[in-house]
Amino acid sequence: MKDVLGIILGGGEGKRLFPLTKYRSKPAVPFGGKYRLVDIPISNCINSGINKIFVCTQFNSESLNRHINQSYKFDYFHQGFVDILAAEQTLNNRSWYQGTADAVRKNLVHFRNYPQAGDFLILSGDQLYRMDFQEMITQHQSRGAEVTIAAVPVPVQRCGEFGIMKLDDSGRILDFLEKPVPDDRIKEFLIDTGNGHVLASMGIYVFKRGVLKDLLADASLTDFGAHIIPRALEERKTCGYIYGGYWEDVGTIRTFYEANIDLTRITPRFNFYEEWAPVYTHPRYLPTSKINACRLEEAILAEGCIIDRAQIRQSIIGVRSVIQEGARVRRSVVMGADFYETEEEKQENRNRCIPDVGIGGDSLISGAIIDKNARIGRGVKICNQDNLTEFDGEGYTIREGIVVVEKGAVIPDGTRI
Repeated sequence: MKDVLGIILGGGEGKRLFPLTKYRSKPAVPFGGKYRLVDIPISNCINSGINKIFVCTQFNSESLNRHINQSYKFDYFHQGFVDILAAEQTLNNRSWYQGTADAVRKNLVHFRNYPQAGDFLILSGDQLYRMDFQEMITQHQSRGAEVTIAAVPVPVQRCGEFGIMKLDDSGRILDFLEKPVPDDRIKEFLIDTGNGHVLASMGIYVFKRGVLKDLLADASLTDFGAHIIPRALEERKTCGYIYGGYWEDVGTIRTFYEANIDLTRITPRFNFYEEWAPVYTHPRYLPTSKINACRLEEAILAEGCIIDRAQIRQSIIGVRSVIQEGARVRRSVVMGADFYETEEEKQENRNRCIPDVGIGGDSLISGAIIDKNARIGRGVKICNQDNLTEFDGEGYTIREGIVVVEKGAVIPDGTRI
């Protein structure tokens, strides 16, 4: 689709995903054993024929920038690209991005170089879904819409998490509320499904080029959901596109954890095994995983793992994971490692009582997220045994009942969490 420019917003701080966002931005968080969250919207664009893509970055952006540079390289005879637009100070503006709309506003100067793009597709960098954007854009153009917002039915109990909308029979948006408190007025937004659902904005927008420029002219409008969309409803023909597939905003530790664990089901809600719409990521050229006398049930193993006489059930095991003899991993997300340790490095660390990278022998990991390069000692038990909801410990954090071991953390032998 040569007339569409893709813009992915990847600059958010991701406070609700802390500590996974302690050293990286939210779109750069590893997902599914070998991917990063930003791979989802980029792959959706490529599979939809949209091959001119910008990613706006700002907070903790180094790993996100590196991942995009290493992953998305088109050949010299291809006009497509995935380019990074890092937040920058200029002679005209020395402030950083003040919100989602402000990020696009500050980069309009770069979009001018693509005058053939009559529509701008704006996406979030941290959602889980598979969508053919051609259908949405075709509907947008056939209706003569100036703005189109993708919407998905959600239970009315979750309306406070999203912007919700009401459509007329032609698909035009009549009303829009940003993260409303459930009250009597919400009844007006119920859709005719018979099970108490409302239409929630997915944070996916199509804007006609000139319309977006006009709406962004007011610098006080810094956010799409809170500012730009309400203004568009007043001044422009704004329509909704109803999406019927799986979609999840994996913006909290709980939703991120559950979305990962769901991948281990026989029939997951989000399926990476779709030949017609692959999810692309950084090619690592790692060896295949080596499994010795293990018991695996509903497990996903990425490449480069070394697992010895362990039990793994309903878990994601990420790249270069090393799991030693007697370890048990249950309903957990193990993100793996960025490197293999040499024998010399291992011996040097052992002399200092530092465990190897990976999960030590006879350990139990249950209901947890183990970030990259973590060192879990022998006989460690991580299972939130006190059923805490929130807690900050040494090298780990508990959020929404999920234990998250931080990137590069050292958990000594025999620790109980």
